[in-house]
Amino acid sequence: MTSLFRPVYADAGYAHFRFRRILDGLRRRLMRNYDRYLQRLDLAELDTWQLTDLGLTPEDVRRECAESFWRL
Repeated sequence: MTSLFRPVYADAGYAHFRFRRILDGLRRRLMRNYDRYLQRLDLAELDTWQLTDLGLTPEDVRRECAESFWRL
């Protein structure tokens, strides 16, 4: 029910704000997934001695790079 003191379009600002929050969350998630993808590409390019320095084995790297980019 509409009020005489509040216009019908008053809730449009909240709907716009909520839509922007949804879009911002989606953008953050996409950027995080893309960053994770790039990190896994960089990890795959490391030499064995660099992996040893990090405390990783080539098997660890293969397992990590085999995961999908949206997985942690």
